[in-house]
Amino acid sequence: MDDARVPAPPVVPVRPSLPRPARPPRDDAARAAEQLTADATRTATARKLQAATARPDLDGLASVAARLFGVSSGRISLLADGPTVVGVSGPQPVDPGRTPGEALALTVCSQTAAAARPLVIPDTHLDVRVAELPAVRDGRVGSYLGAPLATRDGRVVGALCVFDPGARDWEAGDASLLQHLADAATAELELAVVGEVASGSSVLEAAVASAGVGTFDLEVATGRVVWDEQTLALFGLTREEFTDEVDFAIDRIHPDDRGTVRADLAVAVATGAYTSSYRVVLPDGTTRWMEARGRVLRDGAGGSERLVGTVLDVTAQHRVVERIAGALEGMAVGYVAVDRDWRVVHVNAAAEALSGTPRADLVGRTVVDLFAGDPTATDVLEDLVRQAQREGEAVADVTRPGPPERWVEVRAVAEGEGLAVYLVDTTARRAAARAVERLGTRAALLAEVTAVFTGPDATDDPDDPDDADDAAQRLAELVVPALADWSVVTLVDDGAEEEEHAVNTPVRSVPHPDDLRRGLRDVGRWHRDPDRVPLVVRYAEHRLPDLTEHAFLWRALREGRPLRVADATAAVSAVLSPDGTARRVLAELAPSSALVLPLRGRGRTVGLLTLLSGPDRAPLDDEDVQTVVELAGRAGLALESARLHRLQRRFAEALQRSLLTDPPAPPHADVVVRYVPSARTAQVGGDWYDAVEQPGGTVLVIGDVVGHDTRAATVMAQVRTVVRTLTAVGDDPPAEVLARADRVVVSSQPDVTASVLAVRLEDVPGGGGGTRLRWSSAGHPPALVLGPEGSVTALEAPDADLLLGVDPAAPRRDHVVDLPAGATVLLHTDGLVERRDASLDEGFAALAAAVVAVAAEHPADLDALVDGVLARTLPAEAADDVAVLAVRLRPRG
Repeated sequence: MDDARVPAPPVVPVRPSLPRPARPPRDDAARAAEQLTADATRTATARKLQAATARPDLDGLASVAARLFGVSSGRISLLADGPTVVGVSGPQPVDPGRTPGEALALTVCSQTAAAARPLVIPDTHLDVRVAELPAVRDGRVGSYLGAPLATRDGRVVGALCVFDPGARDWEAGDASLLQHLADAATAELELAVVGEVASGSSVLEAAVASAGVGTFDLEVATGRVVWDEQTLALFGLTREEFTDEVDFAIDRIHPDDRGTVRADLAVAVATGAYTSSYRVVLPDGTTRWMEARGRVLRDGAGGSERLVGTVLDVTAQHRVVERIAGALEGMAVGYVAVDRDWRVVHVNAAAEALSGTPRADLVGRTVVDLFAGDPTATDVLEDLVRQAQREGEAVADVTRPGPPERWVEVRAVAEGEGLAVYLVDTTARRAAARAVERLGTRAALLAEVTAVFTGPDATDDPDDPDDADDAAQRLAELVVPALADWSVVTLVDDGAEEEEHAVNTPVRSVPHPDDLRRGLRDVGRWHRDPDRVPLVVRYAEHRLPDLTEHAFLWRALREGRPLRVADATAAVSAVLSPDGTARRVLAELAPSSALVLPLRGRGRTVGLLTLLSGPDRAPLDDEDVQTVVELAGRAGLALESARLHRLQRRFAEALQRSLLTDPPAPPHADVVVRYVPSARTAQVGGDWYDAVEQPGGTVLVIGDVVGHDTRAATVMAQVRTVVRTLTAVGDDPPAEVLARADRVVVSSQPDVTASVLAVRLEDVPGGGGGTRLRWSSAGHPPALVLGPEGSVTALEAPDADLLLGVDPAAPRRDHVVDLPAGATVLLHTDGLVERRDASLDEGFAALAAAVVAVAAEHPADLDALVDGVLARTLPAEAADDVAVLAVRLRPRG
């Protein structure tokens, strides 16, 4: 194959390996190879073709095949008395050192020749035909694609194959494409045979041995030409139609190629070697491609006496070339073929689009001018080409100025005396990488904010008001310069009725600024330039007093959402007192954009974050704003937690006496209760337990109001009273009690949510001594059931019902389970399973394991069971309150 006419295809990434199933039993795979050995030994054509070895064009064809399929190696082998490799590319397996017949039987290519059709093996280790062959066992051939080399009369003389060490999934059209390349290889080998001819008689012998190759003998002086029967057949003529004049022969050639043939003949007379490629028009009007080769025989005086040679139909080879060219043209990867003088000889459509220059203008120019008008790209390409010539391959990135900006990866690979240059648009890939980097930065920032507000050093003393101020200052420093040039953090102080009304109730009219200012303090401030931090501090000292009723800060408080401010210097100055200090300082800071957003806790605003940037920084985009919102949410929750903690301590002792009641004593059951306060909530919280007698049975209730402050504890007492009252006044099942309680809670405490689990202990119809549990859960953690035999199951519903206080119209369902006497039911709040360092599933698994282990140690002591479970599951410093209600069922009836 003429490598100059066929641009090298791009390197295709190797497809992933297939999973390897268990290997099937091996049959006698050598039988077919042994039969092939006997057949191939008798193949005279193959032995003739073995004389043509070490041909660069065949190596090039093997290289084209390997690159086209994206594998590491290619090989062209002839199989006669033994295997002969005539074309290679990439790492090759070591041929076995045995007799020719034995060596042939041990090659993978022998299987291709034996089949006389393409051989496709995704995983050679699983194929019984080849699994035990040396090249497979030593790991050199893990996947294989081969096509037979067949002469025009159908005789198989060898194989063209490509292979990789690993398994791979070949595509549907791969075998057909490789067969086209194999046909081209056969044509090259047939031409190689006749290329060794030195006389007319040897030409005739070679032609006879090589089916499909015609011969000719031209007398230079007279122009008389002799064609053999094969040549006549190639041109579609009979002996009677043929005349022995060279002009008659040239008249059979396509008109567009006649001048080329005459020029090639003149070169042959001058140099002694003849090569020509041309089209012929057959009598039926069809066109075929021919390849002619020969040499000039000299007389005693050194003159040209005769030109003898061969002619071969290479139409199939040209079709392969056209197919490869078509494949290159349709590739998404840009491809540019470059000759030894750095001149562009071929450009596909993708390369034309990426270069931005018509291909007609690129062909003939040097490759360094591929991106015309871009001096930076020219320098990059020159360095790239020189490196590829030295090292065989080089890669560089080129930036195409926008808009829009585009990035192109340029890869140059040495091919023969020239280069193959591949272009890939990496703009999307780089954008994705930048997005990943941005997500990483965002995640790191959020993690740092979380650590600041929830880590071990976040609140050294929850009662210290300065602790919140320190957290606000750390927040102001964290967001600069990651999100803004400078920042101000405002806190809402505890306990002011005016502030509660102004900030946390719906605003139907614009309140007076004095009402809004009560309880607000600008305590965090920072600037990316340390020299400008004093300016920010001074601005924060005077901002709140200077704000008018139209300030963005008040809007953010009222609307509870982020506010973007463009042209920030002018816009913010317009809502500051004209004569105030804040406006003058703002003019020095000169922000061009700003973002104001509330820091929200659980149902209230605990502060505000103001981010400002100068003209050298683009305003925050939607993704940035989302990051700030998430960051503010974490900071707001942390600040709210600290605030609730401080408020809760004020009334902890008084509430504790009313909350920790004696355990209930229902009939037919033993009950043990425990209440473990958080290590940081002063023995008070929103968890509770209760028991109420109904005509239908004993109702056990456990619940948890969302929140960990004194208000949550107070509301908990109210919710518990509501549930207890609605349970006691009738005989409603648990689901109905919770549904009615939900309506009462929403109407009386619209901002309260609580999880509740209600379980009624009933007689089992028909007796038997067991107990029926009828239960309903309002978003509460499932209870655990410890069977008498020691197994543990969870009371989980297929569909979870909502917490109280979310949607009073939501349906609530009862669930029923019958338990034997001796079973234990463990009701608990979420503090028993929730951990910062573990998932909820891990917490439930740890609780179940603890119940099983302690029950084995104390099978009859319910108090010991509960205490043992708490000792195994609760950390030394509990982060949440925990209520536990354990019920051991006695026989009924």
